[in-house]
Amino acid sequence: MVEHIVLLKFSKEATQSQKEELIQNTYGLKDVIPGIVDLQQGFNFSDRNNGFEVGLTVRFEDRDSLNNYGPHPSHQAIAAYLKEIGVEDSIIVDFETR
Repeated sequence: MVEHIVLLKFSKEATQSQKEELIQNTYGLKDVIPGIVDLQQGFNFSDRNNGFEVGLTVRFEDRDSLNNYGPHPSHQAIAAYLKEIGVEDSIIVDFETR
């Protein structure tokens, strides 16, 4: 298994409803992209968040599934929406689990 973790920091222009729409749309990826075992996303409530408001975890069957995720048209649509609403920064971590 491969874990894919993404933390997102938004510009001040991004609205709460846009962030909620992002989360709703992202959940749909697990129904259309092969190799996704699980997908979770939500708002960060930690007071240690350093401005990162949304977290995403995606569990993939293997590295090939992760590699196919990035260029998939449905993932690209989410990436385009992120740019549209204004992502200021992101942290991405990928690792294999035992």
